[in-house]
Amino acid sequence: MRLIWGCVLLGMLCSGIQAEEKILLQDNFSESKLKERRASRGDWVIENGMASCTQDDELYKKYKNHGPIIFYDVEFQNGTAQFAYQADGARNVVFTANGADGHVFRLIFTGNQMQVRAFPPDSEEKSALLGREELSIKAGSWVPVTVSLEGGQATITVGKEFKKSYEHASFARSKTNISVGFSFGTVKFKDVQLTQSEN
Repeated sequence: MRLIWGCVLLGMLCSGIQAEEKILLQDNFSESKLKERRASRGDWVIENGMASCTQDDELYKKYKNHGPIIFYDVEFQNGTAQFAYQADGARNVVFTANGADGHVFRLIFTGNQMQVRAFPPDSEEKSALLGREELSIKAGSWVPVTVSLEGGQATITVGKEFKKSYEHASFARSKTNISVGFSFGTVKFKDVQLTQSEN
């Protein structure tokens, strides 16, 4: 009996010290405007729990070959971002975490391929390619993505089949915003969230 109660108490203690998640950002696109959201470089439609946009080629040229994008102005050090996208004719879909001095981390989805990039501020190179992964993404499907940035480690989860961690010291820099964007075609985003461990 003592052994049973000991196990019960131990389980309660362990559950009590688990890190709790603080929500820094939640965008379910139920509102046309959100304090942290900045939709740019295109005619974004916010409705039915989604943000959708079709690239305007004239705007693409105007913004020096940069496509539609949504910025979220949230400051954090470590955190976990989640979103889902659906692409139709897009050349690429991009997730970026930025700091006061520029890009910190970037994911680039091109068809069934994903690139993971770091942006070391003291390097002569513009960015460092850490991974080029082959994924299995069905055309027209919703693709859920999770990016966990903790210190110098980034853990990426795509759908139910892909999960991998990458390390680079520059990931530990402070972040001032995150963004989701794309070039060419039409892309929809939904379920954007950023959380932070409180322990």
